[in-house]
Amino acid sequence: MTDTVYKIVPETIWREAKARGVFEGAEIDHRDGYIHFSTGTQARETARLHFAGVTGLMLVAVDSRPLGEDLKFEPSRGGDLFPHLYGSLPLSAVIWEMPLLIGVDGQHAFPEKMP
Repeated sequence: MTDTVYKIVPETIWREAKARGVFEGAEIDHRDGYIHFSTGTQARETARLHFAGVTGLMLVAVDSRPLGEDLKFEPSRGGDLFPHLYGSLPLSAVIWEMPLLIGVDGQHAFPEKMP
C-alpha cells in the first residue's frame, strides 16, 4: 500500500526500545495485539484524535517493506485502511525519528512532506 508508515510514540517508550534494539509496542498496541501505525495522510488525524495536547512524543518513520506479511492494512477509523504490525518492529526498519512538538496553533507540528 505505502512504503513508509508512521508511529507516534511517547519518547520514554521509544528510548527504552532503542536501548533494547527492538520496539514491542506501547500499551495500546499490547492491548490490541498489534502495533498501530498510520500512513502519512492518516498521521495528523491520529495525533489529533489520540494525542491532543500530549507532549513528549516521537514521530517515527518506518520502511514497511522489511516488515513483510506481518504488516497488514486493515479497516479502522471510517473504514480507512490502517497499517497494523503483528509482531515486533526491528529498529533496522526505522528511516528517521523526530520529536513531535506542539505548534503555535496547539496542534502537533508534522514535517511538510510525509510520503
